[in-house]
Amino acid sequence: MLLVMKRSGNVEPFNLDKVISGVRKACQGRPIHEDDLKLLGQKVEEDLRSRGLAQVKSEDVGRAILKPLRDLDEVAYLRFASVYQNFSGLGDFQHAIDELKHDEASGERHATDRPERVD
Repeated sequence: MLLVMKRSGNVEPFNLDKVISGVRKACQGRPIHEDDLKLLGQKVEEDLRSRGLAQVKSEDVGRAILKPLRDLDEVAYLRFASVYQNFSGLGDFQHAIDELKHDEASGERHATDRPERVD
């Protein structure tokens, strides 16, 4: 069983439905099929389980969502990243957009390693 430690310190079992639900919110209004959301959720779970840990932090779950979501839909990625990484203004969005443009021009596709804000 894979456990997730929340920021509050509570520990709960990994819940694939919660991952899919969170990503679904970021994808609202986008041309994303439910099957794509389920596949993304499976990729996230596989990534986390492949680490061989019995417990991961909720931040690790969020980071594991970023890359497959970015590959699925860049707008949904920006929506999710803005909440997960606590964007504080246009500069944060511009930075993320610039990274997307750079990676597209260079042929790279990977999630940013931009740290979360802890304001």
